[in-house]
Amino acid sequence: MAQFPHIRVSGGPYQRGQQLGEQAAARIARSVEIYRDAFRHYAGWGWDRVVEHASLYRPAIGDYRPRYLDEIQGIADGAGLDSADVLALNVRTEIMFAAVARRAAKECTAFAALPQTTADEHTLVGQNWDWLPSTSDTVIVLEAEQDEGPNFVTVVEAGLLAKTGFNSAGIGLVTNALVTDQDSGQPAVPYHAVLRAILDAETMTDALDAVTRFERSSSANYLIAHRDGEAINVEAAPGDFTRTYLEFPQGGTFVHTNHYVCPTFDLRDVTLWDGPDSPFRWHRMKQFLERDWGSLTPDKVQGFLGDHFNQPTGICTHPDPRLGPADRFATIASVVMDLNSHTMWIADGNPCQTPFRAVDYSAFLGKMPAFLGSSSEG
Repeated sequence: MAQFPHIRVSGGPYQRGQQLGEQAAARIARSVEIYRDAFRHYAGWGWDRVVEHASLYRPAIGDYRPRYLDEIQGIADGAGLDSADVLALNVRTEIMFAAVARRAAKECTAFAALPQTTADEHTLVGQNWDWLPSTSDTVIVLEAEQDEGPNFVTVVEAGLLAKTGFNSAGIGLVTNALVTDQDSGQPAVPYHAVLRAILDAETMTDALDAVTRFERSSSANYLIAHRDGEAINVEAAPGDFTRTYLEFPQGGTFVHTNHYVCPTFDLRDVTLWDGPDSPFRWHRMKQFLERDWGSLTPDKVQGFLGDHFNQPTGICTHPDPRLGPADRFATIASVVMDLNSHTMWIADGNPCQTPFRAVDYSAFLGKMPAFLGSSSEG
């Protein structure tokens, strides 16, 4: 696998978007090409219909974080695309797995390990990101230096607002796709806008508020941790704050895959029907973390993420040759983050085949939260 490009942007929303669009134009165009085919396969929709449906989400995003629309416009202008195309990329989850298909997105094994469980008493979070193999052509490491709000780093498909990552306020985010019987594609705040708002948060309260304050369009899981040794897992379904299911780590670790685990969940979990591999990945990763409790290190958890039990749909996922090409998934990226040292380890593909590389973001993520002052520390 080729190394994912690192793209650094700075300034206000439109300026950052335009810089991203210019630097990642080829990858954004490739993303449009991939999803043009994917929407046709999963939803039976042509691109004109996709763009028309995506436009229905514009008011909800504008109410939620209007600057995200400015950023989307900047991305489109920089990449030489229509903003409707970039908007469609950012509602790909709602279209592919809610509006029509009502099928589970087979994405991600995620974990958090708090200081009492790690060898150096640091907070670790990470995940495997399992998705369409072709999307590896579009992945970037986006490094955003913001005029307002924390700096952040996210491993994401080019053109999307955010995915997994961490920020200068000490917050780390990993995530999983979910689908319930309530996912109908009703326009509201889309998944990737919520992910971005969490990375824009300066406190854990802000991060939770990003999930609960406005109505969401689709189901998803958000595992949010802080360098001071706290974490919260938020399983969400479409709707308002009453459709969020919260848990705190018991024993200092938490694992989430692609099914609901909160005991208060009271809807129908489509992911258990369409993704029966999820409970096995959850149990396997949970066992690993509990076995090495107190001595967990980045190297150890990187090894766990390469596990092949139940292959090809293990923690480290490989394409299943029994399925059609459009339904084969693979781990396209593996990420581990140390929230205290501001280090990110990235495997640019399956972690069993691609060595993790360490990136030190201690200087880039040294920006102080606004309420503590505007100075930086190195």
